[in-house]
Amino acid sequence: MPAQAIEAFGHEDRERIYEYLTAHGPADVESVGEALGLDASGIRHHVAILKRDGYLYEHAGMVDVGFDPTEFEGEERSFSADDLEYVIRRAGHGDLGPLVDAMRAVTEGGSYVVAESVADIIDYEDVVLQHDALRSRMVFVAVAEEEVVGWVHLQSPESPRLHHTAELTVGVREPYRNHGVGSHLLERALEWAEAEGFEKLYNSVPSSNQAAIDFLESHDWEVEAVREDHYRVDDDYVDEVMMAYRL
Repeated sequence: MPAQAIEAFGHEDRERIYEYLTAHGPADVESVGEALGLDASGIRHHVAILKRDGYLYEHAGMVDVGFDPTEFEGEERSFSADDLEYVIRRAGHGDLGPLVDAMRAVTEGGSYVVAESVADIIDYEDVVLQHDALRSRMVFVAVAEEEVVGWVHLQSPESPRLHHTAELTVGVREPYRNHGVGSHLLERALEWAEAEGFEKLYNSVPSSNQAAIDFLESHDWEVEAVREDHYRVDDDYVDEVMMAYRL
């Protein structure tokens, strides 16, 4: 067990509990204790401390990592544009597969390198949301016709010196564009980020994805820098356009 991890959680068993829930999703306390070989009093003691310190939440008899869903009760937002009706809500563990599918559909062909990497990370970790002393990831999804058709993701860096910033990605499946889905996702993310105390959001896209650049600029994002030939897409070198939004 890395010394840094033990120090962050204060006890090796707390680290094991957290990592178990990260890998397996929500579970009742007794099941976690049995899986890790901890007695009833030990597991309850450690879970109580992890809840106190903001690593875990408990809801409806289940413990999990991430953000407490009760904080988002009643916040599902419904929209209608032309013949499309959709809702925007906080993502949950059950959205993992559809979320990754949507992200990969949007980023196909190297059009959005950062979001493609985020999809790979979420798929590999098998975790949608994270919220602890080192990592924080929030995702909102747009759902139409019982399908995840878009997302917005915010991730804060691990370095304390960058905790006032967050990386953002946003995307919408092609058939569902031009209905305000992307704009409403971005609006929800900015609202949440401001409430959480973030001061600056950033996002990078290939210069070949002019539609994404135009979309962000239309929502008051600014180009901070351009790194020439930063991406290699197929056999072509493409500039990285680094964009930012100040809250």
